[in-house]
Amino acid sequence: MRRFATPRQSRSNRLFWIASLILLWSCLIAPPAGAASAPQAGGAQQAFKFGQGGTPLGAGPRLGAFLKNLQPGDIFPGADRIGPPEGKPAVARAYAGDKMLGYVYLTTDIVNTRGYSSKPIDVVVGLNLDGEIVGAKLVEHHEPIVLIGIPEAKVQAFIDGYVGKNYVKEPPRPGAPPPVDIISGATVTLMVIGDSLTRSVMAVARHYGIGQEGQVQAATAEHRVIDMAQTGTESWDALLQSGAVGHLRLTVADVNKAFEETGRKGAIEHPEPGDPQDTFIDLYAALVSAPTIGRSLLGEAEYNYLRDRLAPGQQAILVAGNGYSFKGSGYVRGGVFDRIEVIQDENSFRFTDLDHQRLADLMAAGAPSFREVALFTVPTDATFDPVEPWRLQLTVQRVVSVKEKAFTAFVLNYDLPKTFTKVESPAEQAAPAAGGEAGAPAAAMGQGSGMAEEEAAPALWKQIWLAKTVQIVIISIALLTLIMVFFFQNQIVKHEVFYKRFRTVFLIFTLFWIGWYTQAQLSVVNVLTFTTSLRTDFSWEYFLMDPIVFILWVATAMSLIFWNRGAFCGWLCPFGALQELTNQVAKKLRVPQIKVPHGLNTRLAGLKYLIFLILFGISLYELGTAEKFAEVEPFKTAIILKFVRDWPFVVFAAVLLLAGLFIERFYCRYLCPLGAALAIPARLRIFDWLRRYKTCGNPCQLCAVDCPVQAINPEGDINPNECIQCLNCQQLYNNEKRCPHLIQKNAKLKRHKAPPPDAGIPGEVVASRKPTVRPRDPSAEPQTISSNP
Repeated sequence: MRRFATPRQSRSNRLFWIASLILLWSCLIAPPAGAASAPQAGGAQQAFKFGQGGTPLGAGPRLGAFLKNLQPGDIFPGADRIGPPEGKPAVARAYAGDKMLGYVYLTTDIVNTRGYSSKPIDVVVGLNLDGEIVGAKLVEHHEPIVLIGIPEAKVQAFIDGYVGKNYVKEPPRPGAPPPVDIISGATVTLMVIGDSLTRSVMAVARHYGIGQEGQVQAATAEHRVIDMAQTGTESWDALLQSGAVGHLRLTVADVNKAFEETGRKGAIEHPEPGDPQDTFIDLYAALVSAPTIGRSLLGEAEYNYLRDRLAPGQQAILVAGNGYSFKGSGYVRGGVFDRIEVIQDENSFRFTDLDHQRLADLMAAGAPSFREVALFTVPTDATFDPVEPWRLQLTVQRVVSVKEKAFTAFVLNYDLPKTFTKVESPAEQAAPAAGGEAGAPAAAMGQGSGMAEEEAAPALWKQIWLAKTVQIVIISIALLTLIMVFFFQNQIVKHEVFYKRFRTVFLIFTLFWIGWYTQAQLSVVNVLTFTTSLRTDFSWEYFLMDPIVFILWVATAMSLIFWNRGAFCGWLCPFGALQELTNQVAKKLRVPQIKVPHGLNTRLAGLKYLIFLILFGISLYELGTAEKFAEVEPFKTAIILKFVRDWPFVVFAAVLLLAGLFIERFYCRYLCPLGAALAIPARLRIFDWLRRYKTCGNPCQLCAVDCPVQAINPEGDINPNECIQCLNCQQLYNNEKRCPHLIQKNAKLKRHKAPPPDAGIPGEVVASRKPTVRPRDPSAEPQTISSNP
């Protein structure tokens, strides 16, 4: 039963809401940290953000600001001077005397990848004329785990692992792991750094012609597009000879050799049967959105139909083959053609069943018959330039065992002949893309600075989510289980032994799997980053970088409406689980437990709100400074870094855990700013799942005394700001042997129960009761008179 608030509680609630509204107002209207304004024409002002080193963020190329603090040899070995930044994207030329050695650039001037803090991670890179990375140096960042936690030297060592790589000659496969081992605790940060390095190198190399026979070539001024005015057709042989139809033939020997080179014993032991020179696959590909090629292979009617349904800038590719199936059966089950992939530079895409049309045969004169002919339209969200070289990658699989398969890949290279293209005039380049011809490439695709193409590349967060599919499934199952526990809590808590064991097992899962394995410990830093991004440049991509953390935040936000902050603090916080588990061990060892007086407990609980407000105020000034002061949280030390850290941090975390042996969840109750941050929006909850009796608090104090975090006031009402949803009070609520209310109720039922017929008061003599039916009187019965004498 809900209790009415006392006047004192009402005043406290009003003050709480006023403070919350002031906090929200300051969050929304306060200027960004370190904002500076400059007068503009007409009295307007323009605000710029500044990083820790005073460099403006988003105010154009920032390379020059960092070059002032770097020696030429630090970033480009052998260079004695570096020229001024120039061009777009901005680069600076590195020289040894008068000889040009290569280029120096800043990653964030090329790609817009942001770190876990939602701020750029700036790395200066040296690139020689062959496309090789000769130097890379981290110059500015705002990553919490690196500001205080993982030494910056380890991050620089990770970056040094990219030195010597040449992504121009050997482009990385999208989604491939980095060439350097990821540092535990900084997975997202380092993946962002690696992604920005590889994508920026390829963008700069492509724009400035780096790596083309060792010569520096200026970006070509001409812009070629498909010539949509062509009307002729060509024979099959002519298309093959010109390169308009690409061809790949693999023999059985080619495939067996490729699997041998993988070194996998199981794949080698299962060679492809047949004569080594037999054809394994005969594969062909062509860009049929080019008019001449399309009309030749599809026929006039089919090409016109294709042209009408293609969106502006969209392309179409025809694939045909005999032998090994390039389609496979994956598209039937999952809708994706997983055996073929189109790769162009660092971008790639696969076809789905929605992009596919089956064809019976080809219409070109002299074309052979094929077992499989497929017409694919390029997905509209894919980055693809039809006039630039691309390759069709074929994945060949080999069954090793019932549960295991081996894979290897082969490439069909394709380069549209220039006879099917034309040079676009300046007037055509200036024309808007909307309403253009179907075969024209999208504006800025593969052209210009290269930055637009980089931004259209597959998002890094999608790669991370795909790589962590198993973890996502596990955390989803755990959350669904927890939801079921809360929804059926009244039935579950009646089984006291089972429930206590279940809670202990779940806390162990939270500590070891969520905390130490996936390192998904939520932090007040996440809250400060979120509120700062709302005032600056909010983007969901920043928060999607870590899927487990994102899922936990979504689940926590939703749970605030139902169960206050207790769902997270009591069940999903790894450090909270560590405190409770260590306290359980302490109780087993009979360590004395301290019960803090109610008045003192209430005042100490306010400390965490004060700590949060201080951190929030600092974040309005400078987020990086607030992240440093957020070390009041021992989460990084105890969970992320597993106590492998400088001794002051370890001692601080150990002291908090030591206090928790005597006062259960000492840190959660009095010092945790994250708990305070969650308690503020939790005031909006619309459900009350914890049941109470009228006698709770007056006179019964059992639940208040037994509550592990003293979240129950002496009056009997539960303080939702401090409750961790452990359901201990609900166990007592349903316990007929411990709950005074139930004991009294059951005793009263026994007293008022109707006695059996022969039962009486103890000591009373009960007289035998006569039957209510009177017996017959023999004298009253009529006499029978005999007629015999």
